[in-house]
Amino acid sequence: MKRNYTPNWLNTRIGFFAIVAVFFWLKTCFAYLIEFNLGVENIFQYFILLINPIATTLFLLSAALYVRGSKKYYLTVMIITGLNTLLLFSNIVYYREFSDFITINTILGVGKVASGLGESALRLFRPYDILYWLDIIVLIVMLATKKIKVDTRPIKARNAFAMTCFAAFAFSVNLTMAEASRPELLKRTFSRDHIVKYLGLDVFTVYDGVQTYNANKNRAQASENDLVDVAAYAKEHYAKPNDSTFGIAKGRNVIYVHLESFQQFLIDYKLTDEQGVEHEVTPFINSLYHSNATYSFENAFHQVSSGKTSDAETLLENSFFGLSQGPLFTQLGDKNTFQAAPAILNQAAGYTSAVFHGNGGTFWNRNETYKRLGYDYFFDSSYYDVNENNSFQYGLHDKPFFEQSVQYLEHLQQPFYSKFIAVSNHYPYSEFKDDEAGFPMADTADTTINGYFATANYLDKAVEEFFNYLKASGLYDNSVIVLYGDHFGISRSRNKDLAELVGKEKDQWSDFDDAQMQRVPVMYHIPGQTNGFVSDTFVGQVDMLPTLLHLLGIDSKPYLFLGQDMLSKEHENLVAFRNGDFMTPKYTVVGKSVYDNQTQLLIEELTPEQQQEIDALTEKVEQQLSMSDALTNGDLLRFYTDSGLTPVNPDDYDYKNAVEKMRAIENEKGDESTSLYSKNGGKSTVDLYSTKSFQEYYGPVKDETTSSSSSQ
Repeated sequence: MKRNYTPNWLNTRIGFFAIVAVFFWLKTCFAYLIEFNLGVENIFQYFILLINPIATTLFLLSAALYVRGSKKYYLTVMIITGLNTLLLFSNIVYYREFSDFITINTILGVGKVASGLGESALRLFRPYDILYWLDIIVLIVMLATKKIKVDTRPIKARNAFAMTCFAAFAFSVNLTMAEASRPELLKRTFSRDHIVKYLGLDVFTVYDGVQTYNANKNRAQASENDLVDVAAYAKEHYAKPNDSTFGIAKGRNVIYVHLESFQQFLIDYKLTDEQGVEHEVTPFINSLYHSNATYSFENAFHQVSSGKTSDAETLLENSFFGLSQGPLFTQLGDKNTFQAAPAILNQAAGYTSAVFHGNGGTFWNRNETYKRLGYDYFFDSSYYDVNENNSFQYGLHDKPFFEQSVQYLEHLQQPFYSKFIAVSNHYPYSEFKDDEAGFPMADTADTTINGYFATANYLDKAVEEFFNYLKASGLYDNSVIVLYGDHFGISRSRNKDLAELVGKEKDQWSDFDDAQMQRVPVMYHIPGQTNGFVSDTFVGQVDMLPTLLHLLGIDSKPYLFLGQDMLSKEHENLVAFRNGDFMTPKYTVVGKSVYDNQTQLLIEELTPEQQQEIDALTEKVEQQLSMSDALTNGDLLRFYTDSGLTPVNPDDYDYKNAVEKMRAIENEKGDESTSLYSKNGGKSTVDLYSTKSFQEYYGPVKDETTSSSSSQ
């Protein structure tokens, strides 16, 4: 007879309940400390962090205590802890990529987002992830092999109710302590991190569900009266154009070049290998940045949330923010009314519009959202020759992407508004092979960081080749080319490993440094201009559309924009982040922490004058974000008619058979056709595109490794 070493208490229902609760508490705390960057600042916050899983874990598991049947009881306990573990683990994996937590809107739109994901998801898993599931596996095996005996004695109803009440009491204590540390936590917060830090993932999920329900209800109940405050804000916030730059690009084509995951620190960055040779990462983009034909911004910040690239598109196309909960493209992109750049330029100046993207059209729900933005054409992966040798999980690599795009670009009627979404400089920054291999890898503890510079260099060469084509074809001189970084490339959780490469000490890295790293390049390149400069104005992506319109000679005043012309003398130098943090030339504000930009140090105690200044800035930030939320969640643009725009009807757009449609227009217009193809006498310009491999740029690849030294 085999001896059973299982403790007797584990063979009771309450014992089994206890061990499941303890295991879940342990793995939740492990995730809090290892996986999430929650900004814990002191011992009191650590204490709150460690106790916040207790109340919700006991509350959820207490539901099983009311089950009288033996097998049903154990099954209920395992289902509850299994689902809660799934929620925890899903947030862990999601956070590794997005530095954010999963919202209800994200869950509802997961199919639309996941359709563009592939093997990169596997890179988000870690070998130790088995620890999050190990307790469940072991307990199931022990139950199946009867190492844990099934207790047939039901829990008394009053004892079950007592546990539920205790869990509710524990939560009230937790909430009281949270409110003591951060007053009005659930009323005035733009940060999901705070709710998770103080109250836990389960509470955040419930809170987010309530917020989502309220947002949907508000949208259903919204009326024209709700538009009054937003319209008043837009009018008051309007910054008149600069006389010296207004209309300097009038009538020109617009070409947006999307620099995927491209951060400002890459500008002028040089990576030094162990032989002491410096390698300029993005020499061509650097030359554009400093060109006299370019208006560049060294203090431009991304303002995206979990929608990342799609949030950046939301900002630059509409001059309002993405959602505080999930990506706007996937949640409201196929529902809301927009008055976006493609429709404005079409109706105000006769522009044709097109997006070029070598990935699936359903990724981020673009195929539906673009119709409502008013894009005439969307060239997705179905229009490209995509194979395993020229692509990765996010689509066609940049060189073949730009090269294959020109066959469609040349048939667009001019003037056109276009956007080219490059993807190669996207996480996980995989090392290039064969002909494109060769740019040095950095040498840090993080392989993601190590590959970032090589993929950025590849992007630089792809952009240079595209510019060479624009010049050879004649499009260059009649265009304004806008280059922009959409969001961070290196996430906050990895920044400490990047520290030495940007001249910082890893152990001294702070929230201030994280905030500074959110800079992304924004450049308006206007061939023929000689008065370009690098501006130190503090700007955000919400400012991009009014800036572009003013350069094109179109006043932004009639439209409900929340941003301001970057070149206007009235620009207020305040950048709001989606979570409520903000940046000015003087201050960096992260949560409740205020840093002095000059000293880069935390201001331990604000003077009355400083507090008054910060309060006023905070009010402006909260107002801008609340106006954006009102505009999007209430779908208020459906009521706005003062712009004079005819509402976009998505049924008028179909992104199939684009080539046939463009050629039909050329034939119909005849000599009046303004496409590049027609202007070139019906002769294609595709042969003007020239591309070279890495070796053709730099010579044969040397067998060498690199160190982490760098210079800027």
